[in-house]
Amino acid sequence: MTIGTSEQPLRVAIIGSGPSGFYAADHLQKNTRLTIEIDMFERLPTPYGLVRGGVAPDHAKIKSVTKVYDRIATQNNFRFYGHVNFGTDLTHADLTQHYHAIIYAVGAQTDRNLNIPGEDLAGSHAATEFVAWYNGHPDYRHLQFDLTQARVAVIGVGNVAMDVARILARTREELEKTDIADYALEALSQSNIREIYVLGRRGAAQAAFTNPEIKEMGELQGADVIVAPDEVELDPYSQALIDSGGDRVAAGNVQILRGYTQREPHGKPKRVIFRFLVSPTAILGQDRVEGLQIVKNQLIQKDDGSLAAQATDQTETLPVGLVFRSVGYRGVPLPGVPFHDKWGVIPNEKGRVLTAPNGTQVIGDYVVGWIKRGPSGIIGTNKPDSVETVEQLFADLHEGRVLNPAQPSREAVEALLQARHVQYVSFADWQALDEIEQRNGEQCGRPRLKFTRVEEMLEALRERQ
Repeated sequence: MTIGTSEQPLRVAIIGSGPSGFYAADHLQKNTRLTIEIDMFERLPTPYGLVRGGVAPDHAKIKSVTKVYDRIATQNNFRFYGHVNFGTDLTHADLTQHYHAIIYAVGAQTDRNLNIPGEDLAGSHAATEFVAWYNGHPDYRHLQFDLTQARVAVIGVGNVAMDVARILARTREELEKTDIADYALEALSQSNIREIYVLGRRGAAQAAFTNPEIKEMGELQGADVIVAPDEVELDPYSQALIDSGGDRVAAGNVQILRGYTQREPHGKPKRVIFRFLVSPTAILGQDRVEGLQIVKNQLIQKDDGSLAAQATDQTETLPVGLVFRSVGYRGVPLPGVPFHDKWGVIPNEKGRVLTAPNGTQVIGDYVVGWIKRGPSGIIGTNKPDSVETVEQLFADLHEGRVLNPAQPSREAVEALLQARHVQYVSFADWQALDEIEQRNGEQCGRPRLKFTRVEEMLEALRERQ
């Protein structure tokens, strides 16, 4: 029987419900020549991955991309199975019995280490954990952050570092307009933090944040942005890059930062202090963070033309009591799926999963997003990435290189989940939770009041039924 016909639809499982997973589903749906059934599995009852759990609560416009995902999820050939954990509720072996292809879209769920002394002290945190905490992720809502400290260091100058610094600097009035978790709103409103150091390993021209992110820092109601003139003095290589017009984002960042050097502080309650060409060498303290030792860097040009930070002999200590490490996300292994530990990704070639880097193809397994290419780009970057992978899947189908499942039907999958007593959440169930969150938010003048416990979500659905 031909796969991709109404008699035998092409059955595709997508593990993960973030942007890359939805863009993969979208490209599958756009193939009008084939009959395709798409089942998306998500460990949480709620979809959207980092759009819900990672995008800063004060960036509501970015979150509106979920309207696109809603359109994909409500197509007849799509099913969402929330509250299903890959590896326990359903294994790789299970999926091979029900699907012709499996697409992994699980993102990068943890952070990279600094590998410096004191990194594990109390008060030293991964930025990823703080972001998940203030966004109400059920796995992180229990965490505690000592916001009684007056000074904090954010290590890194990417957009996540900007989010962390900005949320720490926001006033209660600003945060109340967002969908930040209610417990985080209360904790941050009572914060004693007054100075936020943002530290970049290389120069201002190499900062990874975007122009809107750094511009937004200067619009905070309760915080002055402090940039010393010497922090934005450029080395000859960086100045040449800016002058050539070769990197418009870098040129814009430098221009905005130079504008901050001309500003007189307004005496606002908090200060966000940018430092460039510095690297942390040790987090100091006995039982908890008491300071951060940093070294001054200089930029050197490598053989390939890129610029690298090289430590000098100049060091100083910042008197901080809290540290957030924002030096990049990292993927984690999945049960039964190849993993390249050094890179933190599933080894692949254009999205086809390989047994190892430069290894052989694992028939039926595909990968998209950050777990495919590493944590780079913005939400929209995942679209061409997912298209590339799905095109490889279509090419493999044409060549007959797909799985041969024994029970290729939704009924068989749902029967298996029921036999294992898995209370899976449908997309209609999620829409009901979404409606409740928004209604609860309206009652206290906020856009939504998030459920932050899985048990509360499931109980709300039981009450509704």
